[in-house]
Amino acid sequence: MNSNHEYGTYKAGDIVYVFYRNPHTQDVTNIQEAAVVNHPEQPGELALFLYETYYPLSSEMAVYATAGEAEQAYQHYFGGISEGTFQ
Repeated sequence: MNSNHEYGTYKAGDIVYVFYRNPHTQDVTNIQEAAVVNHPEQPGELALFLYETYYPLSSEMAVYATAGEAEQAYQHYFGGISEGTFQ
């Protein structure tokens, strides 16, 4: 299951949902809200801003336009409800 939107269709200011693996507990993955922003170090490029960090927005990332899409993909891949579930 892939995200339904191509990464090129997002624009700065969009709010998206991504899977985020807890860096302290590698076996925990949650759905997190992230902002699409202009990359501060790469003019003309977009990035995801999540937890005070910029991540390059690329086609290799699973990015979802809605929390519902992210939750459906999470259930497909991980078989449960994310701790970061949005309702």
